[in-house]
Amino acid sequence: MKITRREAIKVVGGGILLSPFAYSQPAHAQFSSAVPRFQIPLKLPPLLSPSRSNTSGDRPIDYYEITMQKAEVDILPGMKTKMWCYVGKGLAPAAVGPIIRHRGGIEPEDEGRTSVIRFINKLGTTIEQGKEKPIDTSIHLHGMASLPEYDGYATDLIPPEYFKDYFYPNDRAATLWYHDHAVHKTSRNVYMGLAGMYVVDDAKARALNLPKGDYDIPLIIQDKKFDAAGQLIFDDHRQRSAYGDVALVNGTPFPRLRVARRKYRFRLLNASPSRTYQLVLSQAENTLTGGDFFHVISTDAGLLEKPVKMTAPLNLLRIGIGERYGIVIDFKDYPKGSKLYLQNPAFPNNVDTNNNMSAIVRFDIEDDATDDSSLPDVLRQPFERLVDQIQPGQTIPTRTFRFERNGNEWKINNKTWDENRIDANPQPGAIEIWNLVNLGGGWVHPVHIHFVDLQMIDRNGLPPRPYELGWKDVFLLDDFETIRVIAKFSSPQDRTPGKRPILGKYMMHCHNLVHEDHDMMTQFEIGAGGDDPKKAKAQPISMMKPF
Repeated sequence: MKITRREAIKVVGGGILLSPFAYSQPAHAQFSSAVPRFQIPLKLPPLLSPSRSNTSGDRPIDYYEITMQKAEVDILPGMKTKMWCYVGKGLAPAAVGPIIRHRGGIEPEDEGRTSVIRFINKLGTTIEQGKEKPIDTSIHLHGMASLPEYDGYATDLIPPEYFKDYFYPNDRAATLWYHDHAVHKTSRNVYMGLAGMYVVDDAKARALNLPKGDYDIPLIIQDKKFDAAGQLIFDDHRQRSAYGDVALVNGTPFPRLRVARRKYRFRLLNASPSRTYQLVLSQAENTLTGGDFFHVISTDAGLLEKPVKMTAPLNLLRIGIGERYGIVIDFKDYPKGSKLYLQNPAFPNNVDTNNNMSAIVRFDIEDDATDDSSLPDVLRQPFERLVDQIQPGQTIPTRTFRFERNGNEWKINNKTWDENRIDANPQPGAIEIWNLVNLGGGWVHPVHIHFVDLQMIDRNGLPPRPYELGWKDVFLLDDFETIRVIAKFSSPQDRTPGKRPILGKYMMHCHNLVHEDHDMMTQFEIGAGGDDPKKAKAQPISMMKPF
């Protein structure tokens, strides 16, 4: 069955979401396979500059403004796709939100700055099951040790025609991302476009001679499904998972990137709703070649101690939903005119039969270029090993969280989300070990723990993969796996003289966004008496004053 553009538009009916059963699957498969590969140059997210800065006081503050709005953006050739966009002040709408690069850290030499981001909801309404409903949002800056009221609590919502100012301490150097976190709507809202990258550096990160400027490139990886009119199809397969068959990188389908024969730094983010990727370099589009390699230099929460070399075809970099990894690729040994592919061999526990996602980026290697960057053998001084802080005979609180599907529900410890229930109460500054258990069923659960950075102790009793040895906030929990993680329930700010420990409620959940939406979430409370996570409520736009 073929479908004309006019018929597709009629089926969409002016709305955003289209059921995949509105037309035959073969017609859709034929359309997706026609999306050009490696013909469109990689787009870069626009850089958002502060609207204003305040340099008085102990720590400068930069103020940003982002409006959430519907827009038509260029993704597929010759078509406009309706999306829900984070639009930075003074910038045009794009398929991903603008990138924010910020100075952080807590030491005087870091020259760190606080940020305040105003998010304004102008999304209006959408049609759900035949009814018009408001598009509520909540913003989570994933990886930031924010106060509870600025962490993007799932029920701390910004309705349409409301706004909220979020305060961020920027207390560590890392690659983070901001995305929607509205209860029961996260997968849909992120899929429709509400995701962007946020980069913090400090003095130590700036002092390294890693590739910078034009050679420090974000790669926001997503998979999406389109109808014949170029509109997004969101299908969560009866609340199980959502997969696309077109790979977008920074909103560009199967892009190509012209590179010079020198080193590049790439910041990888898996912002897909349900897909796990495993990445490797190859000189061929459809097969893996041997000997090509990159170095992993950072995890979710900052630099590794040493680069980890990943050589094809055996060393694959697994990256679950919400995970971030930094890699360095040196193109100097490839001849001018050659091609190199970032491949994604099929991950067996993606509940998806599509094989359209094998190669997702092509690097076209061109002219020589001066390269004054370097990849040092040591990236940072050895960080504190939390297991080494446990004294002989000391009892460490240990908790177990089981992730499972039963009774057609996604559960943690056989419970679904309840914002009135606390499932753990670590004390401020305490060290705890948490066992994350996947009881099986063919599902992967990338577990995200808010507020704290953690270290992996082991995976099924075996050492972590070398690239997992840094600080992390997402743990890719595969079928029948148990991962032991350790955390100290404090933030870098807590070490600042005169600062009281941060207390309050924070969430933990599966970052398969469909599982999260259908209540595979829980929460813990650090200490007692902390700020209510809904303390700083959104305000009507009519009350909004300029920064």
